Parts: sequence; C-alpha cells; structure tokens
Amino acid sequence: MPQLAPINWLFLFTLFWLTIATVAVIIWWSYKPNYTIHAPSARPNNSQSPQSWPW
Repeated sequence: MPQLAPINWLFLFTLFWLTIATVAVIIWWSYKPNYTIHAPSARPNNSQSPQSWPW
C-alpha cells in the first residue's frame, strides 16, 4: 500500500463510494418503469339529454 496522507485516503474513500452510488443510481434510473396517466375522453359518452335523470 502506498504511503498517502490521511486526507488523500479520505478523498479516495469518498471517491470510491461516490462512484458506486452514481453507478447504482444510473442503473436504477435506467430500469425505472415509465408511468403514464390515461385521461378519459373529453366527449360525453351518454345517449341521454343533459336535462334527464340517469334512471
């Protein structure tokens, strides 16, 4: 093992886990399903006049 200053070991430790976290987030983001909202149709679908009751 090379003789590094303690601040360099902390930097390497942080860089290592930051790389792992970045790869994990990229993998998670790429496999995330895309949710879509299907809005109902805008035109009315009933055959009755608007003034009548639905019974």
